[in-house]
Amino acid sequence: MSMNMANHLGTGISPQQFMDGMQKNQETFKAGYEQFAWQNEEDKEFFESLNFRDDLRILILAADWCGDVARNIPVVFRAMETAGMETEVLIMEENLDVMDQFLTMGGRSVPVVIISDTGGHVLGTWGPRPAHIQKFMVEFKQNNPDREAPDYQDNLAETRQHIIQAYGEGYEFHAAIIKELRELFSGF
Repeated sequence: MSMNMANHLGTGISPQQFMDGMQKNQETFKAGYEQFAWQNEEDKEFFESLNFRDDLRILILAADWCGDVARNIPVVFRAMETAGMETEVLIMEENLDVMDQFLTMGGRSVPVVIISDTGGHVLGTWGPRPAHIQKFMVEFKQNNPDREAPDYQDNLAETRQHIIQAYGEGYEFHAAIIKELRELFSGF
C-alpha cells in the first residue's frame, strides 16, 4: 500500500474517549469490551510480544451508530492494549477524506483498522468485519450491483439478517478477529 496517514497521526481520540463519548451502542460496546477473553494463550503471548514494537501506529475509523463497530472494535481495543500499541480513533463523519481512501467494495464501511509505521505509511488494514461474516456482504454486492433495483433494499435487509446470525449470540466471533489481526501483524 502506498497510502500515508502521517498528517492524521495524533489527530484522533483515545479508545477511552471514544467509549466515553458514545451516544449509540455504548452498552453493546462496553459489554463486548468487558466480556473479552483470550481463547488461547498463544494468541495472548503473540500480542504481548508486540509490546517491543514501537514502530507501529493504529488508526481506527469508526462511528458509534455502527453495529459492526460495537461488536468488533472492543476486541481490537483489547488486542491493542495487550500489544501496547498506540491507538487512535478517527470518527468517520469527521474524517471522510480518510474514509474515502479505505472504501470497502466502493462503499463507506466501518470499522477500518489502519496499521501504519511511525511515518504514517500504511502497512495494512482490517475491517469492517471478520471474513466469515463479511462474505455475506461480498456476495450481496456481487449479486446486487444495481442500487436502484426494486428488490435491492429487501435483499440488503436479508443480508443484514444473515450477518447478524453469523455473529451469533455470544462472543465466539472474537476469536476470528484475533486470528485475522494476528495474521495481519505477523506480516510486519
